Amino acid sequence: MADKDTTSRRHWSIITPLPAPALVAIAQQAEARGLHGVFAPQVYGPPWIPLAAAAAVTERMQLASGIAIAPVRSPFETAMAAIDLDRISSGRFVLGLGTSVHAWTQGVFGTPKYKPVSHLRETVAAVRHIVRGAHKGLAPFEGEYYHADFKELQPSEAPLREEIPIWIAALRVALVRLAGEVGDGLIGHPMWSIEWALEQMRPEFEAAAAKAGRSSADIEVNLWPWAAPNPNEAEAIEDARPTMAFYGGVKQYESFFEAHGFLDVARALQQGVQNGDYRTVAHLVPDEMVRTFVAIGEPAKVRERIEPLWDFADSLCVVPPIYALPPEKIFYYSEMIAQTFYA
Repeated sequence: MADKDTTSRRHWSIITPLPAPALVAIAQQAEARGLHGVFAPQVYGPPWIPLAAAAAVTERMQLASGIAIAPVRSPFETAMAAIDLDRISSGRFVLGLGTSVHAWTQGVFGTPKYKPVSHLRETVAAVRHIVRGAHKGLAPFEGEYYHADFKELQPSEAPLREEIPIWIAALRVALVRLAGEVGDGLIGHPMWSIEWALEQMRPEFEAAAAKAGRSSADIEVNLWPWAAPNPNEAEAIEDARPTMAFYGGVKQYESFFEAHGFLDVARALQQGVQNGDYRTVAHLVPDEMVRTFVAIGEPAKVRERIEPLWDFADSLCVVPPIYALPPEKIFYYSEMIAQTFYA
């Protein structure tokens, strides 16, 4: 499954909502550099908007939601957005779906209670049902969370593709297994350490695919390692602390950080998040925690640190630890990543 030819490795990057001239320039530069694709994440607003803008000014590279948070909208809306983006991009869209955490989905978006894995499994099934059949007439869908009889649904325009790839984003084992069972791809969480991805997640993914009677080689593995290439390692560590505080402070992720030996740190960081500002506790993140999750230092050192991921990954989206960084620092690390890996 791993791509051994270093000249043909597939790299991705990220785009976010920006003023039109900046967004156009970034999207076109990504394509000119030979990137395989770009993701647009959902943190606050939906990911569709920057992807549609990028689709209109590019011709080749893939465009993916990375991720769309499944519980915050109806599967019907998700399916229709996927159909629209696939049409706008001439068949270049990938639907990346994830669950997020209850503190965000219920506490911010106000969604009803849900079981993350069951909900995402059902969303994948519902989206595929709708994409394949909305233009022909749909049989009712009866799930635990989504119920629709489609009795008065009028036939829509046929989708460009009746099979739009769905990649499942995962932090912990349950969603990794789900990707192996039903996903067209697996998106690894940026918080995965190199060792965690290779020693913990890869065996679970491959076992789940095999149990489902699938070949893991047919499922795209796209990993998102944090990287801060910077000859000044002390500065890189300092720059990465807020990002570690943002994720470390999520109570639902506590067991993940406990498995990495940072339970006490995570609990301390949760206080800052619960008080409304993760930045106030960023100084509590130890250097060791940064080095565990972020590849830092000279470009050659960063490349060496991330290189083993290609034994598992089919593609990489190397991301800078951007939380609380000023725009000039984000630009600096984005350019350093480009120069280090694919420019």
